[in-house]
Amino acid sequence: MHIKECERKNFIYGEIYNGRINILKTKKYSHDKRQIVSAVFILMLAILTILSSCSSNNVKGENGKITVYTSFYTMYDFALKIGGDKVNVVNMIPSGMEPHDWEPSPRDIAGLSGADLFIYNGAGMEGWVDKVIESIKNDKLITVETSKGISFEKPVHAHVHQEEALTHETEHSHHSHEYDPHVWLNPRNAKIQMKVIKDALVQVDRENSRYYEENYNFYAEKLDELDKKYKEAAASFSRKEIVVSHAAYGYLCSAYGLEQFSLEGIASDSEPTPARMAEIIDFIRKHDVSVIFFDGLSSSKVVDAVARETGARTAVLSPLEGISAEDLEAGKDYFSIMEENLKALSDALR
Repeated sequence: MHIKECERKNFIYGEIYNGRINILKTKKYSHDKRQIVSAVFILMLAILTILSSCSSNNVKGENGKITVYTSFYTMYDFALKIGGDKVNVVNMIPSGMEPHDWEPSPRDIAGLSGADLFIYNGAGMEGWVDKVIESIKNDKLITVETSKGISFEKPVHAHVHQEEALTHETEHSHHSHEYDPHVWLNPRNAKIQMKVIKDALVQVDRENSRYYEENYNFYAEKLDELDKKYKEAAASFSRKEIVVSHAAYGYLCSAYGLEQFSLEGIASDSEPTPARMAEIIDFIRKHDVSVIFFDGLSSSKVVDAVARETGARTAVLSPLEGISAEDLEAGKDYFSIMEENLKALSDALR
């Protein structure tokens, strides 16, 4: 099946699922239970036929390129960098959306079922991923968990100091994470993830293996350079503590000797308790913290309130979970945003 035909059927499936083609609401079936049952059966059969026809035809799409689906922005960017012009990459999460709040629609799942590769982070970043993978009946779809082989860290808000009452909190919300999933914020981890992606592309498209290897080698060198820049900058920081909106920066801090003190947990969809806000405000005042960082995608109202209370300013420190449409159009990527993060840290900590 050609990819355009598959996309057309995926659209029809989405229309059926979302109720826009709803024959159960017509007068013809409203009073006849037997015909209603028959109609339901026909609908289910149509849905299953559409899904199976897409998932069973795992072939290269337009212009002989393989189709790669990714779970959020950083995976999308990494796949584009390694795959280059040999792949069609589809990012499942729209630009500007916070991935912790997102779940795939039936149309997203139907599209994914026709892909060659599905690249995701793992480590609990995508809470929906296991259920979705299990639901797809396509033995040819290769799923790629890029965080495999990386040493995970437990999520923390802050380290406890004996002389201070700043609480070490763990995550107990409905978005609870056993591990901090933001591994890519350490360039050394990002290098591992790019290699996993490269190996998967070579597996599915051996004729272009040299191309993927060359792209990986180029970006692996850039990641080494980025890591070196961060190490050199961190060595000159006069302070090591950063106050952040949510605890997404554990790997970045561990790599370069910093400590994060966060208002919220791993996800940014819940507001801190009054007690937590009071602790952070007290910490900012005692330590003369001049900058409070937020992620740039989520609401900044809590950070703004703390800044007004303490006189600190706010600045963006991107966890690279997502990117705005404007930044994407401007050509920003993992490397340029990590450079912006380094400048923001340097301005605050020197």
